[in-house]
Amino acid sequence: MNNKNGLFITVTTLLILCWAVFPAQAAVPDNFDISENYYSVYGGPDLNATLVGDDQYSRGDTVTLNLNMMNKGEISGFKSEKDADIGNYADEMLQQSEMQYEAQATTAIGILATLKSDNPNIKVKSGPQEAGTLKQGKQSVSPTQFTIEINKDTPAGVYPLNLDLSYQYQNNVQVGGDDFDSVTGLVTNKEVGLWYENKTQTQTINIEVKKEPYFEVTNVTGDLYPDDGGMLYVTYKNTGEETAKDSTVRISASDPFSTTDDQAYLGTLKPGDSEVAVFDMDVDETATAKPYSISSEIFYEDTDGHDQTSDTIEVNTEVKEAKQSLPGFELGTGITMVLAVCFIMFRRKKQD
Repeated sequence: MNNKNGLFITVTTLLILCWAVFPAQAAVPDNFDISENYYSVYGGPDLNATLVGDDQYSRGDTVTLNLNMMNKGEISGFKSEKDADIGNYADEMLQQSEMQYEAQATTAIGILATLKSDNPNIKVKSGPQEAGTLKQGKQSVSPTQFTIEINKDTPAGVYPLNLDLSYQYQNNVQVGGDDFDSVTGLVTNKEVGLWYENKTQTQTINIEVKKEPYFEVTNVTGDLYPDDGGMLYVTYKNTGEETAKDSTVRISASDPFSTTDDQAYLGTLKPGDSEVAVFDMDVDETATAKPYSISSEIFYEDTDGHDQTSDTIEVNTEVKEAKQSLPGFELGTGITMVLAVCFIMFRRKKQD
């Protein structure tokens, strides 16, 4: 029991000292020599992240990326630093014990994943994510997730994201002990020193913004008045990279607007093409004169022959002040009507 406690205390103390005192990538200090160093090992962890699922997205999307990780690390070789004394059972067992510990050099411990974007059109909304510990040849149990936001004005193309994977790995092992106990078959007062270092791997995760039609409203005209309405002219432009065939736009009229004419045919819109849609709008008599927004969407056929629906496209318009009748005009109209009646009565009387 005392031997086990001594081993636990020694290993734990050394781990704390290694993490807290010495900087990342520091050389093994001279005072690390608790006893014997039989081997130096070459190799270590090698993490590789793969994007799971679709890597193509539409502009304006907010999506969650699922990254699966695998540790492809390997031991490339050992170097013998000290030969065990033949016939010295304690020395031979310590040598074998160190070999077993050295084989753990490929394990990545406490992985912290950070995803970054250098392009302002792609924003990473998630902070660093913990990804656990991976032994050699093992994959992550569950994917590491990052949420990204793609600007609606992002051009089509491939966008690289930088993934930093930081972790600790076992850099060196030393073992020590007293004598071989023939009864227990163990080395008495065995000590194990484990030296860890920090490492960061960086790799690129590519995502693609798809080529597709994209629509914008470039001009809106029309005079809309309370209790009167009017014609609304909306110019739609295909600012995307692909052609939209057989396009039809539909507006969603809401208070204070109404219409029985909520659709307009735009036809085929190639990249850069524009077309004017005309809507006959009614406006409620109680409508307040101010700017309004009307939602619209375009139904079209893509280049693969599939029916598609655009994102919501806002049409910004306004209701103007109600038309005011001029008093002079009303008075003139009344006088004209009275004179007309008098003239008719005078004609009838003269005929009689």
